[in-house]
This record gives sequence, C-alpha cells and structure tokens, in this order.
Amino acid sequence: PPEPAPAPAPPVPMLRPARPAPRSISKSPAPTPPPPVPALPPLAPLERRVRTGLRRGSRSVDASIDLHGMRQAEAHAALIGFLHRSRASGHAVVLVVTGKGGSGDPYAERGVLRRSVPHWLRLPELRPLVLGFEEAAHHHGGGGALYIRLRRR
Repeated sequence: PPEPAPAPAPPVPMLRPARPAPRSISKSPAPTPPPPVPALPPLAPLERRVRTGLRRGSRSVDASIDLHGMRQAEAHAALIGFLHRSRASGHAVVLVVTGKGGSGDPYAERGVLRRSVPHWLRLPELRPLVLGFEEAAHHHGGGGALYIRLRRR
C-alpha cells in the first residue's frame, strides 16, 4: 500500500527584529540663532550728474590704480588696499584700470581681471566700502576700467 504523503509543515511566523526601547528625550532649549546681520543695500550705479561730469571731463576721478600685469592674488590685495586708503582719504569716486585682457597666446584665458574685479566688489569684505560701480568712459579706459563710488567714512 502506498504511504500517505507527509503533511505540509505549518507556516513559520515572520519574526521582526526587536526594536530598541524608546529613549527618554530631554527637552533642552534649542540654541538661539545669532542675530541677523543687517543687509547692505544693493549696489547702485553712479549718479547721473557724476557720470556726466566724468564723461565730459568736467569732473576728475579722485584716485586711480592700474592692475595691468598683476596676477589675480596680487591684484585682489592691491585693490583692497587701494579702496581702504582711498576711503580713508575721503575720496568719493576712484578709477580702477583692469585692462581688456589680451595676450599673444591664443589659448590663454583673456580678461581675467576684467571679469574678476566686479565680482570682488560685490563680496562682503568690500561692500562696506563700495556704493556702486560701472564701466568707465572711453578716455578713462572704457571697457577695461571701472568707476567706483565709495561710501563716506
């Protein structure tokens, strides 16, 4: 006589890993955030009267610096020092000549300072000094120079 087939095994219950015991959470006061730093107003272009005077030659710049031939790090340090000295001397409008950027090497990056100086002027370290800036008139260097309006002391 054939033997009866063994009965199927009962299903094994799925065991879940034991959860860790809940920790008692002590409610400590959240650290208070530092007070907000007052935001500086946006950079503004030169006033029309000042811009017109500079373009016509009836008003001159108070000081100027030429960054031609400097490496980025040298130019950055020179610009910061120049702006601090100019503001301490009470100057209102200064000229920064960056150059248009050209070299004999066709593969070299052109106009590094021309692109970098406006970026530097927007950084938090110079914003307390700078009210605004814009491209200079043709006789002051045009696209390779900037007029910078300084804040009063």
